[in-house]
Amino acid sequence: MRTFLFIVFCLICFQQSWSQKSKEIFVEYSEFFDVDEALYPDAVLLTGNVRVSHDGATMFCNKAYLFKKENYIKAFGEVRMIQGDTITMTSTYAEYNGENKQAYASGNVVMSSPSSTLETDVLYFDRNAQQAFYKTGGTIKDKENTLVSQAGTYVIQRKMYQFRNAVTITNPKYVIKTNHLDYYEKVGHAYLFGPSTITSKENYIYTEKGFYDTKKNFSHFVKNSYIKYNNRLIEGDSLYYDRNREFASATRNVKVTDSINNSVVKGHYGEVYREKDSLMMTKRAVAMTLVEQDTLYIHGKKLIVTGKPENRVVRAFNNVRFFKIDMSGKCDSLHSDEKTGLTKLIKNPVMWNFDNQMTGDVMHLISNKETEKLDSLKVLGNTFIASKDTIGTGYNQVKGLNLYGKFRDNKLYEVDVVKNTEVIYYMRNENQELIGINKSKSSSINMTLDGNQIDTITFIKQVEGEVYPEAELPENARKLRGFIWRGEERIKSKEDIFPPEENEYNEKMMEEKKAEDAMEAVPLEVRQETLEGQVTEEKKEKKKDS
Repeated sequence: MRTFLFIVFCLICFQQSWSQKSKEIFVEYSEFFDVDEALYPDAVLLTGNVRVSHDGATMFCNKAYLFKKENYIKAFGEVRMIQGDTITMTSTYAEYNGENKQAYASGNVVMSSPSSTLETDVLYFDRNAQQAFYKTGGTIKDKENTLVSQAGTYVIQRKMYQFRNAVTITNPKYVIKTNHLDYYEKVGHAYLFGPSTITSKENYIYTEKGFYDTKKNFSHFVKNSYIKYNNRLIEGDSLYYDRNREFASATRNVKVTDSINNSVVKGHYGEVYREKDSLMMTKRAVAMTLVEQDTLYIHGKKLIVTGKPENRVVRAFNNVRFFKIDMSGKCDSLHSDEKTGLTKLIKNPVMWNFDNQMTGDVMHLISNKETEKLDSLKVLGNTFIASKDTIGTGYNQVKGLNLYGKFRDNKLYEVDVVKNTEVIYYMRNENQELIGINKSKSSSINMTLDGNQIDTITFIKQVEGEVYPEAELPENARKLRGFIWRGEERIKSKEDIFPPEENEYNEKMMEEKKAEDAMEAVPLEVRQETLEGQVTEEKKEKKKDS
């Protein structure tokens, strides 16, 4: 009798499903068929290898209640739902509504696609929208990653997951944590929103808005982002990172902090290679290093820092300028070696120590590697050291082939000028009254300095010259051959290290940043309406022109 009823039921279902274009849930097979109106009104009990279908989807289970009027089914035991060749869902219990094509599954739910699997306790599946979502925690696995979140939505046609709350992506090379992530499984693209971190053996990344390609291992971060290595912190408005090459680049408001060498490099574009331990900075680039209680600022159109901390080399190119409170200077290029403590100022160098101007063909600053303080100075070829007379309009000048200076507490206190030295010196008494102008020649000269003043001058060997009353020494004889006063070029503050064009570029970058921040504060809907309005207006203008 049961078999007969089942056959009749199947025929009825088949005819109805055919006439209604498969709108009703269709029973393809069941070993047993029962009707108990008293216990389950309007329901049919199906048991044993149950198989039903609806609009391209097939469900298998051990037991099911089919509510024909509601076009609704409840399935129990080893439930399996298959949609085409793309989605398979298994669970211990499931419900499905044929009217709105909504499915509900609970108990060890697993949804599989060709490229990933989703595991959760409770899953909702909207077949109209082709979306599955969960709110009780889920785990997604593909070939490269394991993704865990408290809530998530899977958009099947786009092969995209939207994760919310306590999201974690675990990859053999890194771990991503965030509260909002969109993940496209086919291409492996992850979009991060809100406070997010990426942790690996190589570095630690923080961002509040970014993109990560989990297959190709490169990323782009655009809001409050930084990359932290063992001893370096890289910040910028826009950060790009390639994990395969261990390469990072940053654009606008870039800042690289070196915690070991107590230095900071800033600019509007920078590149870092971790394995090579190299840094390149340009576009208003400046390197800042703590020297005792003072900071040394170095600017060049391009700054390059290479090598491990103990062997670090800093190079600056084109219109180099530097400043610290008691010393500043200019040159075409600069080369500083941490290992040797030698800093070379190359091509047309000039340096000011307090009010003393020093020039020559080549200039070397030597630091003590142990104390990290300035130790000595060498100026080689066509050396001049000069300062303005304290009261008058003249210049104190010392000329020679080479200059050798000694520093004490980072201040120049003793200078030797050697070979063919010449001097013009304005001599004054304690009341600062001019005694005369000393114009002399000798083999070499030793000077001691007290702050910004020459304290003593000692002439050594073959001294020739005299002290002239001011009236007896003509103006054209008061400057040594080759002397050029470059006081108008002097760097008097850290702001002076930037030429005008660099400041103009900086202002442009700041205006762009303000505009982006203002746009970010505007609700997305308003931004979209504004953009649509602009597009409409552009179309109208083009139509008028045509």
